[in-house]
Amino acid sequence: MQLRPEALDGQLAKGLSPLYVITSDEHLLALEAADKIRRAARAQGYSERDVLTVERSFKWGELLAANQAMSLFGDKKLIELRIPGGKPGKDGSAALQNYAKDLNPDNLTLITLPKLDWQTAKAAWVGSLQQAAVYIEIPNVERPALPAWIGMRLSAQQQSADRQSLDFIADRVEGNLLAAHQEIQKLGLLHEPGKLSFEQVQDAVLNVARYDVFKLSEAMLAGDPARLVRMLEGLKGEGEALPLVLWAVSEEIRTLLKLKSGMAQGRPLGALLKEYRIWGPRERMMEPALRRVSLPTLEAAMREAAQVDRMVKGLRAKQFAGDAWDAMLQLALRVAS
Repeated sequence: MQLRPEALDGQLAKGLSPLYVITSDEHLLALEAADKIRRAARAQGYSERDVLTVERSFKWGELLAANQAMSLFGDKKLIELRIPGGKPGKDGSAALQNYAKDLNPDNLTLITLPKLDWQTAKAAWVGSLQQAAVYIEIPNVERPALPAWIGMRLSAQQQSADRQSLDFIADRVEGNLLAAHQEIQKLGLLHEPGKLSFEQVQDAVLNVARYDVFKLSEAMLAGDPARLVRMLEGLKGEGEALPLVLWAVSEEIRTLLKLKSGMAQGRPLGALLKEYRIWGPRERMMEPALRRVSLPTLEAAMREAAQVDRMVKGLRAKQFAGDAWDAMLQLALRVAS
């Protein structure tokens, strides 16, 4: 049974299921959901706990042994299986399918996974878990949804803030939901319940953003110059390698150029996206970006990327003033504007 994350409290209140699966890349939200299941299990007498982590040396017989072993004191047992890589392999796939078919009524099992890619999500072992378990897929909190998420968390501690303040927090914690959670808790400790002023928020919140080269590409695709500039400055300040930044941006420009060229030849965008294996949030951003950026602009951007590459390697590029980071900014803004 697939369950929305917000419905977990209600499901636990009705009674525990023998198997739960949590899949997410949002570590904070996955941890919170797992903690709810653990608390409910303890309240129902599951006093013993086995934790298994699937690593290179892991033997799947350990899961079978944990499921079959009797508690020394006759207590009910919580078995946690953590699969940080998200791919159990051939032996693990078979073991999980067999496990889902033969659940021990004296045990409660919690399996945690990262977000599964589209191909893994279609695997037989995933289907078996979805049928046998309470299966909770927790989506990422993307940047557009982050202010509302922060507002909801503030509301839970009887506080509120205006949109300017929520955007300010979101900008400072971008890509780091755990940091956002910590900053919200800090505001709860520093200030009484009620509406927070922008000055209170500004004074309390630290700049704890976790900048990411791929989020930079996302800002470029979305046509968000302000966010792009902020993220590029953050990457520079954190000491990110410029060749990696240039590679990520150049690859996105090259992809846009391939799509734009294919469309100019009369090919449908849907077919091109499938051919170049573009899906998910990135797929949704492509069409607006392609409408905004012309074919000549993309061709010029690729030539510009080659010049920035020369600068990164210490070679002269006459058309750019300043350093390679400035040139990198000009390149990204060409596509984002």
